[in-house]
Amino acid sequence: MKTDLVLNDMTTEEGQMTTVDVSSLKTLPVDFEEFPWKSYTDAQKNEFCCLLDDVVVLQIPVPKTPEEEEAIVNRFLEGMRKLFSPENNWTCLAMLDTSMEYCAQCNSCSEACHLFEMSKQHDMYRPNFRSELFRRIYKQYIKKEPFAKWRYGDTPLNWRTVVRLAELAYRCNLCRRCAQVCPIGVDNGLIARELRKLFSQELGWSPRELHDKGTMLQLKAGSSTGMTESVVKETVEFIDEDYTESTGYEFTTPWDVEGADILLIHNAGEMLAWPENIAAFSIIFQAAGLSWTLSSELAGYDSVNYGVFYDDVQAARIALKHAQAAKKLGVKQIVLGECGHAHKALTVIADRILPQELNIPRVSCFPLLRDIVLSGKLKLDPSRNNFPVTLHDPCNVVRLMGVVQPQRDVLKAICPQFREMTPHGVDNYCCGGGSGFAIMTRNNIEAWRMNITGRKKMDQICQAFSDCLGPETKKYVCAPCSNCKGQIRELLEKNELLEKNSIAYGGLVELIVNAMTDVQPGFIKWEEE
Repeated sequence: MKTDLVLNDMTTEEGQMTTVDVSSLKTLPVDFEEFPWKSYTDAQKNEFCCLLDDVVVLQIPVPKTPEEEEAIVNRFLEGMRKLFSPENNWTCLAMLDTSMEYCAQCNSCSEACHLFEMSKQHDMYRPNFRSELFRRIYKQYIKKEPFAKWRYGDTPLNWRTVVRLAELAYRCNLCRRCAQVCPIGVDNGLIARELRKLFSQELGWSPRELHDKGTMLQLKAGSSTGMTESVVKETVEFIDEDYTESTGYEFTTPWDVEGADILLIHNAGEMLAWPENIAAFSIIFQAAGLSWTLSSELAGYDSVNYGVFYDDVQAARIALKHAQAAKKLGVKQIVLGECGHAHKALTVIADRILPQELNIPRVSCFPLLRDIVLSGKLKLDPSRNNFPVTLHDPCNVVRLMGVVQPQRDVLKAICPQFREMTPHGVDNYCCGGGSGFAIMTRNNIEAWRMNITGRKKMDQICQAFSDCLGPETKKYVCAPCSNCKGQIRELLEKNELLEKNSIAYGGLVELIVNAMTDVQPGFIKWEEE
């Protein structure tokens, strides 16, 4: 089995490119169950045209005729031409164009990449591996540089190279830690995302979890969870009743209040998976006396925007729905709940999408929560949070938007035993579920997330609690992002750390409510309880 890849390998007839040997991976400081890769049958391997490290994300059927093979190559090249035209790439062309022109091959990006490190430095996971392949095709076929064939070889572009490049675009969490360390500003994470966009918009290749079960379902039903307006209202009403009873604090979540100061948009997945997060926001906002509301408009109650991971057109469609919901209610601003990609999608990305009439102020919840906590509006007792707490920094909020300090100000004010991960802030590592992987569980993607993409975050959590890993000390991982929480939940479950080592996980607002003296003690629950 080949372990090191070179670019020419992409053109070969072999169905499987390479396999990462799980047994050779770094041992974590706690018992980490080694999940063996699931073996695909010969029939499965023949059904799909590309297998990279035994993981199939896109499930692209094998073309049956030479004409179908040629059509794939031609559509790919046409999509690449569009990707480098301002008429078609109205969001990211300038940075993409710069990244195509300059790369010193110094591999600083590789040293910064958690996938490269945790795959035992496998060549396939070098951030510049896929970028260099894309760059060579671009310079030879699109830019048509005079010496491109001489420099890169004259092997004709074939369909296998195209589909393997499509799969390589999904061997990246899009955390863009690589871009942060590049001495000349090449953004390999952006290149991976732009490749995903090319394949989605031009060839219709995208993960079904992001497109069919994500964007399309959200536009049809109103939420990526499938919840309609009536269902979401009933769900939130139940949350209000349930947590009013358990906390002793009576509150009601407002809906469709015209002229409110704030439209709060949650990741609707929280309502089903982590209803305590929804309740906590409502309790805090009511106790602080804010003028706020939720919206029952289509997509207005679900901040998810999976298009930001793979497709500009789909990202724009959802962002417009969010802005239109706010416009209809006449609110002063949109506040985004604890969801990392939703922050980026509706702020820095939507800035390039929304027309002026829909350009309503859109802000993160974290500065607002900081102001509420430090203002004295809430009666808080930090001793209620007197257990070790560490903070996971969601990539989209922290590194990609610069929202670093507000959440720390809150934790330092209400958590006496707060400790940072190493590294943290803008130098953080992705949870491993970034760019949509947290919601993917089919085939053996989950094993890949546990063993490759999420292994560095598991290492960080263990190191943060290295002085109290036993079950005798309750601990809390603060992960203020819905997708990050899903990934971290699975990491902790697979390592039996939830019950075995008394580790709880959740968002920032849960810690705030846990410290509120107006609320009955014990808002945060540990597994054994």
